[in-house]
Amino acid sequence: MSDAVIPPALGPDDLGPDSSPVAYEVGGPENAVAYVTLNRPEYRNAQNSVMTYSLDAAFRKAVDDAAVKVIVLRANGKHFSAGHDIGTPERDFDTYYDNVATLHWDHSDKSGADQRLAREMEVYMGMCRRWREIPKPVIAQVHGACIAGGLMLAWICDFIVASDDTFFSDPVARMGIPGVEYFAHAYALGTRRAKEILFTGERFTATQAAEWGMVNHVVTRDELVAKVDAIAEKMTAMPMQGLFLSKKAVNICEDQMGLRNSMDSVFGWHHYAHAANAESGGDSLGGMDAKSMKASSGAGSGSNVNGSGS
Repeated sequence: MSDAVIPPALGPDDLGPDSSPVAYEVGGPENAVAYVTLNRPEYRNAQNSVMTYSLDAAFRKAVDDAAVKVIVLRANGKHFSAGHDIGTPERDFDTYYDNVATLHWDHSDKSGADQRLAREMEVYMGMCRRWREIPKPVIAQVHGACIAGGLMLAWICDFIVASDDTFFSDPVARMGIPGVEYFAHAYALGTRRAKEILFTGERFTATQAAEWGMVNHVVTRDELVAKVDAIAEKMTAMPMQGLFLSKKAVNICEDQMGLRNSMDSVFGWHHYAHAANAESGGDSLGGMDAKSMKASSGAGSGSNVNGSGS
């Protein structure tokens, strides 16, 4: 483990336009749009627990602000998110933060499968499910890399608007793991495309994602902010009750189609994979690390982090 000091997660009162690892500001007509920004660009916005809990604080702040009607999730730097943190000095998988998504025991004094399950139930699966139910529309403004855990953040949003330089992937089958924890693949992509991107580990473009129904709009990088703001402005003209109930109705339909139950089942197989890897090779990630994941995916030069399933 690194000797780096792990910073505390931000609370709602700590958030600001330049705060790290998550920034927060409001704007748009009558300050009705909250902009929540992933702000760990030096690590391609890889998600450690500090970022996760700080994101939750930002979403709570936006929900509690009666003036805010729409939330935009975006990112600073070259990329939206390289996924879960599996290789930075601030990786904090063994650090405990008060649970907010689940009622479960402290993972930090456990080991092996119990540690992984307790943490991922809270930090990954639980948080994403919690955020999917945010009672205000959430737009993902995506650019650059959106890998593995980055997909999870995009998929909890109601709209995804991507720049034409965006690429997506979930390469964790290389670890022997069946996709990231928030397993919405078959619903976001359809079954055939879900299998294709999982079985090959290959990237797919924003244009492909739009053709497959995962992305709402694709624009140039220069047009991205204006496109998202235009959509947000249209939403702010709608009554809050109409927005909330419409979102609730569509989410109910998706759950009736099996999303939640399917996710529960796959989460079990996900943790079987971690345990099987650890039992056979002593490493729950199947011997892969950030550098080898990047190399195997054909990624170019850049940060030492990549997406992962843990």
